[in-house]
Amino acid sequence: MLLGIKPTVDFVFKKVFGSPENIPVLIGLLNAILKLVHPIVHAEILNPFSYQEFADDKLVVLDIRARDSAGRWLNIEMQVTVFAGLLQRLVDYACTMYVNQLDPGQNYADLRSAISICLLNTRLFREDTMPHHRFRLADPEHAVEVSDSIEVHTVELTKYNLQEETIYSASAIEQWAFFFLFADGHEPERLRALLPGVEFQQAISVVEAIAAKTEDRMMYDQRLKAQRDYQWGLDSAREEGREEGLEKGKAVGKIQILQELLGEQPSSTASLRERTLGELSAMLAHLQQRLRSRQVCS
Repeated sequence: MLLGIKPTVDFVFKKVFGSPENIPVLIGLLNAILKLVHPIVHAEILNPFSYQEFADDKLVVLDIRARDSAGRWLNIEMQVTVFAGLLQRLVDYACTMYVNQLDPGQNYADLRSAISICLLNTRLFREDTMPHHRFRLADPEHAVEVSDSIEVHTVELTKYNLQEETIYSASAIEQWAFFFLFADGHEPERLRALLPGVEFQQAISVVEAIAAKTEDRMMYDQRLKAQRDYQWGLDSAREEGREEGLEKGKAVGKIQILQELLGEQPSSTASLRERTLGELSAMLAHLQQRLRSRQVCS
């Protein structure tokens, strides 16, 4: 039987990577993304998985905050949609972790890296084919970096070229992308054969347990519905905005033509677009009435 569980859903993501008993799974994912000279061998989850986080239907960002044995502070999250200010928020998270490390009287030299990681089930940089971006404080002209400071990673899962026939020999991050995107459409044993690493075996077992446990499956279905409803709301709002924008564009053009016909200086497009569609409609009706009155008089 197929797993039928998407690891990109917040409930699954947090339970797989945010449970203390699954720290090896989290470490495996972090090492795949960060590619450190000295890989992470131990980490502490600072906000472990709790059913209380999922007590209502609200769709919120359920991040995982951790600290590794080298003192690095880490925040990792899954996003299924892109919204305005996402990159700025990731930077804000990293900066907050960085400045909150020091207690009064501590030396700035004690500060360690603060790393914000965002896995995306959609595209963020649409014109760029690279799936993984790492942002650091650096001088690009002289190739100098500020070490042990702020760092932001974005991983666009859908940009990886993933093939089941070659996933066994793919890189670790590609294997994680395969797990996130395609685990739900595979039988557990087949997935275990494709992803033989110890961390993947443990992650698959957690997902399999969610599928088998009635309460967890019900919570998963609830969160998946909330995620879909949220996406539907965003898509509807974007479509309504697009349609309103088209209507406003038509109204602006008509207003400017009527103003010219009336011998007036046409209003600037920018000033007209600042008005609501209702205001533009009223303005258009007034100009049409003026033009009709002039034609009658003539």
